[in-house]
Amino acid sequence: MSALLEVENLTVTFRQDGKRIMAVKGVSFTVDRGETVALVGESGSGKSVTALSTVSLLGETAEVGGNVRFNGAEMVGASPAELRRVRGNDISFIFQEPMTSLNPLHTIEKQLGESLTLHQGVAGDQARGRIVELLNKVGIRDPEDRLTAYPHELSGGQRQRVMIAMALANKPDILIADEPTTALDVTIQAQILELLADLKASEDMGMLFITHDLGIVRRIADRVCVMKGGEIVETGPAAEIFDNPQHPYTKMLLAAEPSGEPDPVSPDAEEIARTEHLKVWFPIKRGLLKKTVGHVKAVNDASIAVRAGETVGIVGESGSGKTTVALAIMRLISSEGGIAFCGEDVRRWSTRRLRQKRADMQIVFQDPFGSLSPRMTCAQIIAEGLAIHKVDPHRKPRELVAEAMQETGLDPAAMDRYPHEFSGGQRQRIAIARAMVLRPRLLVLDEPTSALDMTVQVQIVELLRGLQRKYGLAYLFISHDLKVVRAMSHRVLVMKQGDVVEYGLAEDVFERPQTDYTRQLIAAAG
Repeated sequence: MSALLEVENLTVTFRQDGKRIMAVKGVSFTVDRGETVALVGESGSGKSVTALSTVSLLGETAEVGGNVRFNGAEMVGASPAELRRVRGNDISFIFQEPMTSLNPLHTIEKQLGESLTLHQGVAGDQARGRIVELLNKVGIRDPEDRLTAYPHELSGGQRQRVMIAMALANKPDILIADEPTTALDVTIQAQILELLADLKASEDMGMLFITHDLGIVRRIADRVCVMKGGEIVETGPAAEIFDNPQHPYTKMLLAAEPSGEPDPVSPDAEEIARTEHLKVWFPIKRGLLKKTVGHVKAVNDASIAVRAGETVGIVGESGSGKTTVALAIMRLISSEGGIAFCGEDVRRWSTRRLRQKRADMQIVFQDPFGSLSPRMTCAQIIAEGLAIHKVDPHRKPRELVAEAMQETGLDPAAMDRYPHEFSGGQRQRIAIARAMVLRPRLLVLDEPTSALDMTVQVQIVELLRGLQRKYGLAYLFISHDLKVVRAMSHRVLVMKQGDVVEYGLAEDVFERPQTDYTRQLIAAAG
């Protein structure tokens, strides 16, 4: 009996600027009904290209060779009509970032209804009933009330559940999930993985799961295919791959997990930043006169301190107030309560004084591609703050840029390249170099590793620990990845819905959590 999906000797070549780039080289695997096969590997290994090629979603620049058979029917070279029948109907996709897959101008009901109308001819009340049923199945509470909601009105976890509902709308035989949990909190991630496993069993689907996170693979996969450079270098049952890996690359991936701990903080280390009963409430204004009718209570009462050479990790689910605390300390949003920076009362700073102190407090964001201008070279991006803050005016900017690039593990010879010419890990290093060139005292790191491969995460953690050791930097490290937080932090602040529920030494929080919520976060992280 043949498998549900058979990929045999698949090759994918892209034509680019007169060149031919081979992205997938002779890949073969199968997916059976009721089975989860995981494709794992670093960015650029060919995982997503392999998945997209199964139903010819790669565009005109791609040349696909080999065979892809679904239920015995050949997909390579199939007619557009046949591919349209299979896409979203027999083979459905869930992508990493639902906000790029969901139409921001259409309600949830309309987007789910389109698929039902297209493939099943279902409309009206019948379609609405099926949509409510789907939303119930994927765990959306009060689904009738969510039908008129737009994507931006849902949380990250809810949007991902809507994407899963859309993928399941036509009862597909195969579900292809491409990094569906990467940007989610650990508790939401655990819920989504449990949901996918339950749906696979109840619907008897085959699932192709693409990820760089081996912790997820261990929890969800039956078989694993490890990809590197467009090829499958090792394949086998999940338990066998984890317990007895054969290929050096697989062994490297399994070993690539942030570990160790930061250097101890000197007892007489200077206090860099402190908050006393910090409160951030955003007013809700309604009506013609914009009368305040309520507040979004982002942060209720946060008192924390961070010293030179110390990292305070801030953890919690999306919307818990993690980033809001950091933005308030940096005076990027209004707040109540005390904020001190290097012994000075921040609230008394004039606009001019605040602008002068900006060099001392810098931030690195989650998505470096979104925070780096695509029209500026690496050198221009890193040097932008030098002229504003007049750092070391007697030296040439390119000298300082080269120095910052070397410190962050980048080749200064590449300073005239643009962001798209660098990998994700290199772009994050550029963002760190941009902050470091100003020689800050405090560095806010807002999810700086969540979008990166495990091997790159380890490199970034080592880089950040090395910079802290060298310059005595104070870090506020915001993340939902508890393994990275543990490797980076001296103390940990746990937040939930604007409240600080736990605050203490990292070892105490992780080994002896005091609240049920902290225990829930640690359990969800595996």
